[in-house]
Amino acid sequence: MNLTMNELERDIIREILNIGLARAADSFAVIAQERVMLEVPNLDLLPSTDIISRVRDYQSRYVAIQSDIRGDFNGSTFMFFSGQHIQRLSRVCLRMQVSESLVLDELQQSLLLEISNIITGALVTQLANILKANIYGAPPLAPTGDLALSLQSLMPEPDTLQPLIFSVITQFSDKDNSVELPLMLFFDRATFEKILEIIRTYDFLGKTQSAA
Repeated sequence: MNLTMNELERDIIREILNIGLARAADSFAVIAQERVMLEVPNLDLLPSTDIISRVRDYQSRYVAIQSDIRGDFNGSTFMFFSGQHIQRLSRVCLRMQVSESLVLDELQQSLLLEISNIITGALVTQLANILKANIYGAPPLAPTGDLALSLQSLMPEPDTLQPLIFSVITQFSDKDNSVELPLMLFFDRATFEKILEIIRTYDFLGKTQSAA
């Protein structure tokens, strides 16, 4: 199967993700106690070597939270929280005055796990509903060590991972600025083939997509 996406297929996937993130934003706003905006500005396909390099780069600058996707699809999500996010959320949600540090205490880690669970859960639910798939998100965890090792189950052979990678932007209304909150979504090759097949054969827009 052709594992490249045309512009219409990209638009369909972006819209699915945007709908899921819109729902996640409502729940996230309750935690943040302010209006929150989430969107999907980027959607990329990368080879395995580039993915590992990007994950390791994010790991050096952010705190990572991982949640696995199971059922009909096989994949993982990583959310990356900067020191600025941690400082902001600690002050608003935990009433803690802290510096922009990536070192977490137990309360801070629990907060990031809950936020990741809300956002990832909304995305997985939306994918399940629209793509008619039986999938669920495993409880999130804060991985230690090399994050690339967490992806080995999705890469049984070299260059077989073709993930959807996108960034999520969060915006707190009182700051009048945006802070990037990277969220990386990974699927193994078999899952990606399933998703493309569904998109190419389902009548999303009143016109069935032909298989590429």
